[in-house]
Amino acid sequence: MLPGLMQRTPLLISAILTYAARAHGEREVVSRLVDEPLWRYGYTGLAARSERLAKVLRKLGVVAGDRVSTIAWNTHRHLELFYAVPGIGAVLHTTNPRLSDDQIVFTISHAESQVLFFDKTFLPLVIRLRARLPAVRRFIVLAPNQPESAGDISLESYEALLAAEAPGFDWPSFDENAGAFLCYTSGTTGDPKGVLFSHRSIVLHAMAAGLSGALGFSAFDCIMPCQSFYHATAWGLPFVAPINGCKLVLPCERMDGASLQDLILGEQVTFSGGVPTIWTMYLAYLDQSGEGTGSLERLVIGGSAVPRVMAETFQKRYGVKVRQLWGMTETSPLGVVATPTPKLADQGEAVVDEVIWTRQGRLQFGIEIRIVDEKGVEVPRDGQSPGSLLVRGPWTVERYYRNEASALDADGWFDTGDIATLDANGFVRLTDRKKDMIKSGGEWISSIDLENIAVACPGVRLAAVVGVAHPKWEERPVLIVEPHAGQSVSTQQVLDYLEGKVVKWWTPDAVIIGEVPLTSTGKIDKKILRIRYQDLLVGVART
Repeated sequence: MLPGLMQRTPLLISAILTYAARAHGEREVVSRLVDEPLWRYGYTGLAARSERLAKVLRKLGVVAGDRVSTIAWNTHRHLELFYAVPGIGAVLHTTNPRLSDDQIVFTISHAESQVLFFDKTFLPLVIRLRARLPAVRRFIVLAPNQPESAGDISLESYEALLAAEAPGFDWPSFDENAGAFLCYTSGTTGDPKGVLFSHRSIVLHAMAAGLSGALGFSAFDCIMPCQSFYHATAWGLPFVAPINGCKLVLPCERMDGASLQDLILGEQVTFSGGVPTIWTMYLAYLDQSGEGTGSLERLVIGGSAVPRVMAETFQKRYGVKVRQLWGMTETSPLGVVATPTPKLADQGEAVVDEVIWTRQGRLQFGIEIRIVDEKGVEVPRDGQSPGSLLVRGPWTVERYYRNEASALDADGWFDTGDIATLDANGFVRLTDRKKDMIKSGGEWISSIDLENIAVACPGVRLAAVVGVAHPKWEERPVLIVEPHAGQSVSTQQVLDYLEGKVVKWWTPDAVIIGEVPLTSTGKIDKKILRIRYQDLLVGVART
């Protein structure tokens, strides 16, 4: 094999920032903050503050390979950490604050972080968990000043640390396969699992995500990520935006309809993305206020299947194109995006809408996909034959953090745990989830875990959990319990038993006392239960 004679410049995250500062220096980053005025600067300002932050990290004793944790919202300060931490060769662990206390402690401890940056919103959480995080030696509040009262925790101010540093920093060069971000799965079955993104995977993912067949960005776009920074780096948008010279608008924690509308109109947002729950609230606000969507042109929605009525309302009433996206932490997370093709367009708008709104997405460069049956044989690409969804590619997990076992099969394929179909045009449609997972507001709920806890309630013989459609959260758990013969159990008794044993948002929206149907092999027949209770929560309030 004849080797190429081209330069071997490593693909590093710091290069994205350097490029954006030089090529799109005046393009704005606008950020809401917790109890502070709106922040505004260009990519030149982002680069300058990230350089100062790199010096802060060095003085804190952070060296290449170290892990740094955050518990933070979508803000410019969190964005600066996205560049400064991996920029010096360290690894940023973005903690999901919606996990249980035990899972948060597990992820920070498993990451072996010694420094924690957090928004002051999470001060009560940090105080509560401090004694369980003995390895963390520095606690830095993402604010101009540290709070006066924090128990026995010695807090430091992010802005005070930055102000003490002089401008300028030379980003080091190193192997592009070095770890950059550590993102944990939701831990719905057992402990959360860490996915360690590399610089190479992040840069390739960001370059591919902006392509016309994916998210399709240009320097004229204004992007507002409503997917959390702690969810697989907000689908990579903090890197996709500067690569394409896009204006970037960060909403902090305020994802209600009125707050998003204020930013959309005020900052001329053209693109946004997030889970369906956010857009359910936004549509409700528009309906109540009578306002329009202003400059908004496109939405990419993932995390759960997009309700057809949502897509139709956005497109037909407001002229906003809705596209679905499927991915997972293990794919960085871009897997497929539902974008049309010339062949589809030739068949008319109705056909395009039908395909785009009923498929999770189409094949993207960088992600290979196979659908196989129970014997591992690839099924026909006819859009009808379901099978296990397997993926591989340069931004797909190889193995989990601190786990020597490979996550791949012998041919290098990763089993996503989803059941799907694939058609001749490359469109993927998810048909089921292997473990009957429930996705509520973009977060996973394990039916198995809930069942295992509920069946331990005194008097309960069998427990089954199924996901049921909800007007706001898209899907919510319903628990069906069958008492032991001769015993009685009330709904309130079951709810009281669950309290404190599950995260609050895992608590079932309904507990039904009755017979749990079984299949011929003695397994719970969830198909019957889903049909029986599919409309149970349709009429509930959107709260």
